[in-house]
Amino acid sequence: MTIAGAVIGLDIGGSKTRGIRWLDGTAEADASGGSANVQNVSRTQARKNLEGVFARLRGGPISEVVAGSGGIDTAHDAKALTELIQPLAPGAVVTVVHDTRLLLAAADCSSGIAVIAGTGSAAWGTTGGHHARAGGWGYLLGDEGSGYWFGREAVRYSLERMNHGHPADELTQALLEACGIPGPEALIALFHSGAGRQYWAGMSRLVFEHAATGHPAALEMIDQAGADLASLAAKCAEQLNIEGPIVLGGGLGMNQPALQAAMRSALAGHDLDTLQVLTQDPVFGALWLTTRP
Repeated sequence: MTIAGAVIGLDIGGSKTRGIRWLDGTAEADASGGSANVQNVSRTQARKNLEGVFARLRGGPISEVVAGSGGIDTAHDAKALTELIQPLAPGAVVTVVHDTRLLLAAADCSSGIAVIAGTGSAAWGTTGGHHARAGGWGYLLGDEGSGYWFGREAVRYSLERMNHGHPADELTQALLEACGIPGPEALIALFHSGAGRQYWAGMSRLVFEHAATGHPAALEMIDQAGADLASLAAKCAEQLNIEGPIVLGGGLGMNQPALQAAMRSALAGHDLDTLQVLTQDPVFGALWLTTRP
């Protein structure tokens, strides 16, 4: 179906915001900026980051904006984000959804389960007009299998070694070097000093790098993350009484084969074997959603 007029799609993640402007169904501008998720940044910063993205997507009048973001758990959440976007697209119809909906749409699926493993984590499923949700509680309550979770687990691992009087091993040493601190005891203050979700999510790469060399604890973290993400998908599958498809997205989900393999293995324990990894960024699901009721 061809879309008449200009459509803006926004994928608002924990680390960045990506926007695409389509005219008559053809992408004519693509821009990225800082996160506009108000769970991660202030409303003032979110507004500034959105203004930057829209400025780089400049063009003619906008007929519709579809925005997917984490933290859209209630109608109030959707209204608050809509109020930030509406002044940037006067007269446009603005639709705000949880970012997992973009993911499923980007996989060209009208029914199934989307699992995000990025800065945070969450699962959402739909079939026959029914919806189900699991996880997405945020980093203080959950976000297992997310980038932040990996960063925090690396810190916890390093502190536990310190508790036992063990010297820093290669994973801990890499973490200390990345953080620019002299020893594991300094991790405590750094972790509580205001270094945010994005900072610790960025440390997740260290776990995957060391897992690739056979580091036992790093491998265990990846197995646990795969099990946790599979559990989110299984909870949605149970609520909806479907087996899939299960679509994995997010920065970690799309780019870390070891995590994909761990999740596939864990899904088999739930009698689910329909995992597919998203092959295009979730923002492309915004255009798909404009063609569906």
